[in-house]
Amino acid sequence: MNDVLETTSLERVALETTRLSKRYGKTWALQDCTLALPAGRVAALVGPNGAGKTTLLHLCAGLLEPTAGSVQVFGRSPREQTTETLPRLSFVAQDHPLYKDFTAADLLTMGRKLNARWDDALARTRLQSLGIPLKRPAGNLSGGQQAQMALVLGLAKRPDLLLLDEPLASLDPLARRDFLRTLLDAVAESGLTTLLSSHIIGDLERVCDYLIILSASHVQLAGDILEITRTHWRLIGPRQEVEAVAKGQMIIEASHTARQTTLLVRTNTPIQEPGAAAPWAVEEASLEDIVLAYLGQQAREQATERERLEVAQ
Repeated sequence: MNDVLETTSLERVALETTRLSKRYGKTWALQDCTLALPAGRVAALVGPNGAGKTTLLHLCAGLLEPTAGSVQVFGRSPREQTTETLPRLSFVAQDHPLYKDFTAADLLTMGRKLNARWDDALARTRLQSLGIPLKRPAGNLSGGQQAQMALVLGLAKRPDLLLLDEPLASLDPLARRDFLRTLLDAVAESGLTTLLSSHIIGDLERVCDYLIILSASHVQLAGDILEITRTHWRLIGPRQEVEAVAKGQMIIEASHTARQTTLLVRTNTPIQEPGAAAPWAVEEASLEDIVLAYLGQQAREQATERERLEVAQ
């Protein structure tokens, strides 16, 4: 399944991939990835470990060469048209690498000399507000401060597209909150387009307005979060009525007890009233419900395929 919900034609595309693929030996890290991220969005990139999220971000940043397909940043290739694209994007890796012996001031000097659009005043103001001393070596900063330092360096470049690879993974809840607050401030000030990879769905739900689900090297779903939640519902009712209630609905996930079935369905016609599918109870699906259902669906399809191959052998 590869469901990409349509965006309006008025929205400019910041990042676009077409059948983007990357293979290492015989293993596909990413395969046939097609998506279009509208400019100005804060997008969540979610998926299990090994789904291809880091590979996708590296391809978008021009750090890897595709095996097949293409990627464009504001209509240009990040590897073939580096002069036009690289000044417009920033990439913050999961381990937020910094030169550990460099002080914060040294890192700002490096950023200023390497980036034509560098905003030194912005960087210094943000570091001061975060309480990060300019004279302290990066290696002596806490994990949260190092993550903030990497984010500030990425923002001071004044990019139009910011790529973040699991920046919250090693942070405690307070550090995560501060990191996301800094990010949201930057987005509000500049209209920055952001693609944020993370497993922490609760944090993503608070800051993101666009969702990309990546699983088994493929895009499973992509679109506006409000539109996604508007068209997905949980239905709870008697097991024997499944076929009738599922008519006209796409079942994403189904779980059963002896007497009861719970479905997560996708429908183009929003279900307005609890009695609309009587005798079924209708509930709104949370973003976490939806993400886990799609990831579970892909896992089940993979297990079925493995069983088919084993039987064939």
